Amino acid sequence: MIAARTATVAQLSVCYADGQDIGKRLVEDGLAWSFRKYSHDYDVDQEKARFRGKGVWQAETETPWDFRAHKWDSAIQSVPDRRCPIKGNINDKGERIYHAPWSPWYAKTNVNIEHGERWFCDEAEAVSAGRRAPYWGRDR
Repeated sequence: MIAARTATVAQLSVCYADGQDIGKRLVEDGLAWSFRKYSHDYDVDQEKARFRGKGVWQAETETPWDFRAHKWDSAIQSVPDRRCPIKGNINDKGERIYHAPWSPWYAKTNVNIEHGERWFCDEAEAVSAGRRAPYWGRDR
């Protein structure tokens, strides 16, 4: 694995198996997107996959980060301060959980300030306040 730091302090890693770049292979086969926010290493591979209609490029598609951005923008419209759409709630077991707008439970989750629940502007803030992300597809 090779790791590098960018100006945004994100750590990027490249994973190899048998000398082959796994990320490159996934992008070439249309099974992943080139995450252009942090790197342009796989841009050519993505364009080739798109041209050939491989994987996600078989139909009209939206990148995961665009999907989340649209969910975020939509959620901003319905929060009290129009800035912080992450819901920090406390479940029946007393667990402190946060729900980002793309969480499957977001629409069902209400924030009750009187019960110690609150809104957060980003996931790091929620984690710092002792919240955890919801468990997706597994029981705890």
